[in-house]
Amino acid sequence: MTSSSSREVIVEADGGSRGNPGPAGYGAVVLDPVTGETLAEAAEYIGVATNNVAEYKGLVAGLKAARSLFPDATVHVRMDSKLVVEQMSGRWKIKHPDMKPLAAEAGRVFPAGRVRYEWIPRERNKHADRLANEAMDAGKQGRQWEPSDSTAALDAAAARNAATLPPAPSGPPGDATAGAARARAALATGAGSTTAASADPGRTGTGSGAWPGSVARPAAQDDGLFAAEEALTTPASGDFEAEAGAAAPAPAPAPQSAAASGQSASAASGQGWSGGPDMSAPATFVLLRHGETALTPEKRFSGSGGTDPELSAAGLRQAEAVAEALAARGTIQEIVSSPLTRCRQTAAAVAARLGLDVRVEQGLRETDFGAWEGLTFGEVRERYPEDLDAWLASPKAAPTGGGESFATVARRVAATRDRLTAAHAGRTVLLVTHVTPIKTLIRLALGAPPESLFRMELSAASISAVAYYADGNASVRLLNDTSHLR
Repeated sequence: MTSSSSREVIVEADGGSRGNPGPAGYGAVVLDPVTGETLAEAAEYIGVATNNVAEYKGLVAGLKAARSLFPDATVHVRMDSKLVVEQMSGRWKIKHPDMKPLAAEAGRVFPAGRVRYEWIPRERNKHADRLANEAMDAGKQGRQWEPSDSTAALDAAAARNAATLPPAPSGPPGDATAGAARARAALATGAGSTTAASADPGRTGTGSGAWPGSVARPAAQDDGLFAAEEALTTPASGDFEAEAGAAAPAPAPAPQSAAASGQSASAASGQGWSGGPDMSAPATFVLLRHGETALTPEKRFSGSGGTDPELSAAGLRQAEAVAEALAARGTIQEIVSSPLTRCRQTAAAVAARLGLDVRVEQGLRETDFGAWEGLTFGEVRERYPEDLDAWLASPKAAPTGGGESFATVARRVAATRDRLTAAHAGRTVLLVTHVTPIKTLIRLALGAPPESLFRMELSAASISAVAYYADGNASVRLLNDTSHLR
């Protein structure tokens, strides 16, 4: 073994909260960078806290574990929290009062020059993630995590071994998954030339080489539900909660910059394709609109500034139906929900069938419709005609009484998208949310103008899906599927 003064160790850390805030815990592991050997593990249930607090506490615990082993070591910290990595690297400011003391504590464990930070996808942080979940499971049982509880090292080793095996194509011949597997094999061997059809990122036909595609996974994990060939639409239902302007689309606005429209720079410029397509596993968001409330069939504005209605009896039946359908598919790995009651109820029905927890994300809430909350489109036209005309004409116009403009919602949703894609690379995540956030995600993925929000049908309890690749490209794979309700 080398002396501690020249020793480098890897610290991987993670934290989680089942509710955000909710019951929380962290996990951290110290690894030998050469052999991958586990040198130390730490985990703790910390009571009710947010994800970010738990992640920071995991970092502090990992650094302290490394210091207890090798006080003079240099440390390579790897985490799947973009927030923590960027803040501790000094590139992002720390504004939240709960984060500042934790960041300061982490910074005192080792001199700054001996610690470097790297963001990694969640798939590469399984060891620390498992420890954090073990700590939360222990807390649920009214106790603290003990080292004897840990199976994280075994699970991480199994994951590394599985990663060395070539992925087997799944799904019917010619689907996007199989096409991606063939393309990877061709790139690896250098065999064959790229045809115009296979090089076109917009092609989604069933022939060989169709793409963009996702990394092949076993059939139990990905049955092709959200493959590019299955981008389906359903007949309009007339149920539009927050889409009352559908009959009066706004005129096309002036061109926007990528930043103003919520697109990443690479997606706006097509940069991702200039160096070849990203063949890594995307973050796939399955977008579920909540079930009906009493306001839905009456086509009333129902956003985040109103009464926060519960699901109706029909909405509860819809939630159970979509839960059954998603359980049969077997593709969902995590569930994230808007904080509003109708979404949390819908998410809870799915979570109960899938045996998953629900994490609440404030950025997925519906638009605040101000004084229009609870009104029909006709009632708004009667009472606030000038405000309604302005709202239909410009995404920057807000509803009467200080509600949110679509431009404001787009910035919020784009920031939430970026945060979630960074945290869930390679995973399939169910986002239970509302009309405007879902339409906004679809619009941004397509690079469509704001008035496209008025030109999409999105029924209660419908399913849509978008895959996000590491190079900034996105693929809309499904829109307004309601087959599970028929």
